Amino acid sequence: MFTKLRLTNFKAWQDTGDISLKPVSMLLGTNSSGKSTLIQSLLLLKQTVQSPDRSIHLNLGGDEINDLFNFGDFGNLLRQGASHPRQFSIQFSFKGNASARVNEGDFSCSYVQNSLGGVAIQELDVSTDDRRFRSIRRKKGAYSIVVDGESQPREKGRHLSPERSISLPAQAITMLGQDGPLLEDLSLAIRRELENIVYLGPLRRKPERDYVWNKSKPGEVGSDGHRAIDVLLASALMKGEDQNRIIEDVSKWLVRMKVADKLEVKQLGRSTHYEVVIHRDGVEANLRDVGIGISQVLPVLTIAYFVPGGSTIMLEEPEIHLHPLAQSILAELFVDVSKERNVQFIVETHSEHLFRRMQTLIAKQQIMPDEAAMYFVERDDKAARMRPLELDEFGRVKNWPEGFFGDALGETREQARLMFTRQQENKA
Repeated sequence: MFTKLRLTNFKAWQDTGDISLKPVSMLLGTNSSGKSTLIQSLLLLKQTVQSPDRSIHLNLGGDEINDLFNFGDFGNLLRQGASHPRQFSIQFSFKGNASARVNEGDFSCSYVQNSLGGVAIQELDVSTDDRRFRSIRRKKGAYSIVVDGESQPREKGRHLSPERSISLPAQAITMLGQDGPLLEDLSLAIRRELENIVYLGPLRRKPERDYVWNKSKPGEVGSDGHRAIDVLLASALMKGEDQNRIIEDVSKWLVRMKVADKLEVKQLGRSTHYEVVIHRDGVEANLRDVGIGISQVLPVLTIAYFVPGGSTIMLEEPEIHLHPLAQSILAELFVDVSKERNVQFIVETHSEHLFRRMQTLIAKQQIMPDEAAMYFVERDDKAARMRPLELDEFGRVKNWPEGFFGDALGETREQARLMFTRQQENKA
């Protein structure tokens, strides 16, 4: 689980400060305020550690099949108006599996533009417990390695250039002697934490009338949710102790959202084609023929039960095309699954109903205030600004932002004023 995130000079952010991340973290705020950038910073590192090129410092994307985003170039990542030094940084802390050789640590990496216009690491800083390893860029692409608080670097040279933003090359590991294995374990722990990120964006595939199942279980759902149906087909049709587990859990939440009574997979004749059928009020309908909200929320529900325990699920606008009750039930999904399956949720949302239900769940003590984090993001001129929402034990916000979810109280006052005015006119 990620426990802290900090960005400096990254896109809209001059400095986020330390952002505390919990089992359930929600990002709220205005459009184009910088909410999605917080998620994208970790996705940028995820696609970097998954790059086939070990020597790459930062994978900005461009491969439509394997990359999550195309970030453009260095100038697209550096905050506009950033003064000298022209560099940006990404920092995070994590706490992983207690049985792992390294189960918690800190990562910090700053980036500059190299002479070819690409991105180069200026300083990589990773630590766990009381051990710290730094790789610092010198002239002409050379790097020096510094351990703990030593005043002199262990070694310098171009051959010590970091790999994929999280590790050092084999020559550096060998040079570190007995400290080498610890650094390898730390880099592996950081890599696993990033690889365990599962992302679902706001734009999801429309449903098909039927699907072909190749008798295998997909490895991922996809950022647009296009493999969610494959997961459901595998759940319903593959033999084993997990048969129907995912499809039953997904159906359970569709019932709680009051959008369906049951989800079912049916084979079309003896072909390899299957249809997804929605049951509601005694009527069966193809997924294609029901409201778009069901098909849009299916990937959200599927991911929640498909990912392995210890994963971090990042969602953008999970509430899209859902009616208010269903939006609020999503809060219950995040809380229940985070506890039952040890899954972290980082959610960017515009839904007042989702947020209000989170407040209620805190009041009911189904989740404690220190298990949830809420942030309001807004723009201050060209820079983004973050406000942590302070919630008490009853879910009440102590520092309510101006214009948060519109001005409901102001609308109520105006309605009352107009009603009073009209009543007075009718009496006249």
